[in-house]
Amino acid sequence: MHSTYPENIQEHSLEVAMVGHMLAIIRNRHFSGTVDPERVATLALFHDVSEVLTGDLPTPVKYFNPKIKEAYKAVETTAATKLLHMLPSTLQEDYRTLFFDADKDQEHRALVKAADKICAYMKCLQEMKAGNHEFSQAKHALRGAVDELGLPEVDYFMSNFVPSLQLTLDELG
Repeated sequence: MHSTYPENIQEHSLEVAMVGHMLAIIRNRHFSGTVDPERVATLALFHDVSEVLTGDLPTPVKYFNPKIKEAYKAVETTAATKLLHMLPSTLQEDYRTLFFDADKDQEHRALVKAADKICAYMKCLQEMKAGNHEFSQAKHALRGAVDELGLPEVDYFMSNFVPSLQLTLDELG
């Protein structure tokens, strides 16, 4: 889709890291969680690392059918493996769990996934606010996907922070 404000992977990854970090803190403070906010943020910084080589494929294409989804996952894995092997061998183990899922990180990665969806939704809000209605359908689909996560920290974030994205600078002050 056409964007009024183009976004690159670096900006997106930082935004996901910041939102993921906050989700972890919200979980720990309000919902008796024990996740490591710094681990969530670090995983988020690398969550799309394969796109350095593959570029970004639009979500509707990625998930058009199970065969395309499976094939794209294989491409992402190949790209991440290639990037990992570009590192000096002495550093590869330090990055392996950042590039690839590890059982110990399931709870952290769930928050990264939630943050990724929230950031995509916020991008839609930003585009709609700028008058770009190409994001209208994606906005509704993503809001549904965010709500379906069923995570209380996500609900807290959505009700306490996302509404301010609709405000003008004067209204924020």
